[in-house]
Amino acid sequence: MGKKIKKEIEPPPKDVFDPLTIESKKAATVVLMLNSPEEEILAKACEAIYKYALKGEENKATLLELGAVEPLTKLLSHEDKIVRRNATMILGILSSNSDVKKLLRELVIMNSVIAQLAPEEEVVIHEFASLCLANMSAEYTSKVQIFEHGGLEPLIRLLNSPDPDVKKNSIECIYNLVQDFQCRATFQELNAIPSILELLKSEYPVIQLLALKTLGVITNDKELRTMLRDHQGVDHLIKILETKELNDLHIEALSVVANCLEDTDTIVLIQQTGGLKKLLVFAENSPIPDIQKNAAKAITKAAYNPENRKFFHEQEVEKCLVALLSSESDGTKIAASQAISAMCESSGSKDFFNYQGIPQLIQLLKSDNEEVREAAALALANLTTCNPANANAAAEADGIVPLINVLSGKRDGAIANAATVLTNMAMQEPLRVSIQSHDVMRALISPLRSANTVVQSKAALAVAAIACDLEARTELRNSGGLEPLVELLRSKNDEVRRHASWAVMVCAGDELMATELSRLGALDILGEINLSVSRKNKFSEAAYNKLLNNHLSLKYSQTGYLSSSNIISDGFYDYGRINPGIKLLPLKELCLQEPNDQRAILLVNSKPSEVSPPPSTEDKSSDIGYGRSISSLSSLRRASKEKTRKYRYLSSAGFGSPWEDKSEPSSGRTTAVSKSATKEKGLRKSRGKKEEEKVKEEEEVTTVLKWAGEASPDKEWSPPSDPDFCGYVYEVTKSILPITNIKEQIEALAKYVAEKMGGKVPKEKLYDFSWELHISELKFQLKSNVVPIGMIKKGIFYHRALLFKALADKIGIGCSLVRGEYGRAWNEVKLMNESRKGMIGGFPPPEVYIVDLMFQPGGLIKLKSREADLYRFL
Repeated sequence: MGKKIKKEIEPPPKDVFDPLTIESKKAATVVLMLNSPEEEILAKACEAIYKYALKGEENKATLLELGAVEPLTKLLSHEDKIVRRNATMILGILSSNSDVKKLLRELVIMNSVIAQLAPEEEVVIHEFASLCLANMSAEYTSKVQIFEHGGLEPLIRLLNSPDPDVKKNSIECIYNLVQDFQCRATFQELNAIPSILELLKSEYPVIQLLALKTLGVITNDKELRTMLRDHQGVDHLIKILETKELNDLHIEALSVVANCLEDTDTIVLIQQTGGLKKLLVFAENSPIPDIQKNAAKAITKAAYNPENRKFFHEQEVEKCLVALLSSESDGTKIAASQAISAMCESSGSKDFFNYQGIPQLIQLLKSDNEEVREAAALALANLTTCNPANANAAAEADGIVPLINVLSGKRDGAIANAATVLTNMAMQEPLRVSIQSHDVMRALISPLRSANTVVQSKAALAVAAIACDLEARTELRNSGGLEPLVELLRSKNDEVRRHASWAVMVCAGDELMATELSRLGALDILGEINLSVSRKNKFSEAAYNKLLNNHLSLKYSQTGYLSSSNIISDGFYDYGRINPGIKLLPLKELCLQEPNDQRAILLVNSKPSEVSPPPSTEDKSSDIGYGRSISSLSSLRRASKEKTRKYRYLSSAGFGSPWEDKSEPSSGRTTAVSKSATKEKGLRKSRGKKEEEKVKEEEEVTTVLKWAGEASPDKEWSPPSDPDFCGYVYEVTKSILPITNIKEQIEALAKYVAEKMGGKVPKEKLYDFSWELHISELKFQLKSNVVPIGMIKKGIFYHRALLFKALADKIGIGCSLVRGEYGRAWNEVKLMNESRKGMIGGFPPPEVYIVDLMFQPGGLIKLKSREADLYRFL
């Protein structure tokens, strides 16, 4: 046997690097190795970094600083499975760090991570890739990226993975994704419900809980609720609720059930399976506030169905809900209040809460929690709507002050509901008076200025309900509440505009408020609204008419009609017809205008002047006639325009007592109006243009100035007085008012008016009746377009009709005033047909007649007759 010869080891080639085994103790060194082309080194480096990252958050931050993240993302697409797996594991761990997540979003790695969810990949890769996505999906931008890169479908597939960690990570990511409605829309197409329902059977509570939370989100969509019901999901939920060992899942299960109860079919199904009783048991007996809260929420959803309300009422759910109002949990109080609101649809439940519940809800209005106050206010609003007994119970529970305090809160819902309760309470006069005594109008101003249309609407409605009394309206005006109320008329919201119009209509109940509302532009705004077919409403029309009824001058100018209920008061003036949208100038401005060639503005004013004439002889008082006083007035008006002095219209006549009974006539005249006018005319003729007349005029002006006194700048302006009209009022009151027969009264008044306006005018001589010159002379004498109606001695249709209406209103004769074309105007009266009196079958309707003031003064012409048409039209 030969000697063995030892075989020599061949040295490596010269161009090959000798293997090097190193031991690194620095993370930085290992991070550098991530850029190595050698798969073995990459695998070992990744393994070492993975162990390092598991040790804590500080290590994750260190790896981020060392720049480990970017090379790791590149390794996700490495050819070697081990390298790819290890890189995925590291990124899954690192992605829990917020700074790492931010960098990963910037590097746009979603495609690479989602690729690791492919079916052929290992379970470990699935686990850490889904973990990375779960961590990233907590942020909205990443959520969108996952969805847009098709990550939802593989995640749903992984719900059936055998590995519980993969299931947990996948369902957590899906839960985050379905918060967005676009994801939920895709959810239905991917048929994910069965897979999620399977997770409810998992032995891991965290997976079950995440599955329930996901169902709680997706069941906000009707289609997905239907899918859940079709896959027997309701049965799974009821079983969970029936299993005591799963009590840690009951809160979320109840939340899902509450969502499902929005569908009628699901309600029927749950009722058949005894689920409604289970809800009551949870609400009554559970010691866990969140379970009680969700049970109450489920009752709320179910109570929107009439059959369920009936069932709950039979089970006396009201007692349970009242008990929940005393819970220490605000969430439970809110849910119980909302359930009471839903149960209020049942009259039986409303009656129950009249005895119990309302005091507790009033106490909740004082809570520091805004949401609690809002829910309590909602319940009270529903309880008191169309239920005076409950409104009274709320007042008896001292609810007025807390409700008014809620009006100054921050939550719009609470404010709107509180305003609704106050509106409901104000329907009863004793409660309204009590509400008014607590400065409620001032509290409503802030809601009226709210940007929320619901709050605006409810606040305006509250104003409409409470402002029925003069004191309340005065408080609203003094508190500055009219401005925001008028501004709401401009709202684009129909309900706000409607309720604001209603409130304006109520507030216009007295002349002072109507005037103020008009000054703020309410009349103009309502006029614009009523011109629009889409914006106008019954309330806007009613409010406009109510304001017009307190501004009859504007009403007659715009509509050409005053009804028998429109009583002409002092200060009324007929400007003539104006078109909608044209503003009518106030009387003061019109009085100060210079005369022009437009038609005269007719003024009705029976108020005597506030000053008394000085003692004078008969001749002196005769000299200061109506025309001379007017001349003095003209000079005074010019002085007023120069802002040096302000004088009043001077002549006056006492109302209600004859001049001849006074030793010193207040009007400065010793005879009746007609005699004074005749004497004045005679004086003018006899003097002509003598020099002594000028001296006399100067003396008279001096007398007038002394009579008027120097007007102080702050003295209120008043319209010119009309002594002749005052005399008319006195005469008709004395001679016509005592007449007992209404027809005879009308005839007598018509003859009286015609006599004062130039007498009977035959039809054929109508165009020879020269009234225009007379009116022009008056305008010239007054130096104004405004002519008091009593000064007109030659008048035609529209002069006479206005005088008739003004005098008729003074003595209580009901008549209307109608403007026609071409200077025509007439009065309409209603009279019973004498020939039909005593007929069987009740009183016949009265017939309408036109009062003839021109052709046959005192004649009554049946409306719609040929004679009536001849009187009304050319």
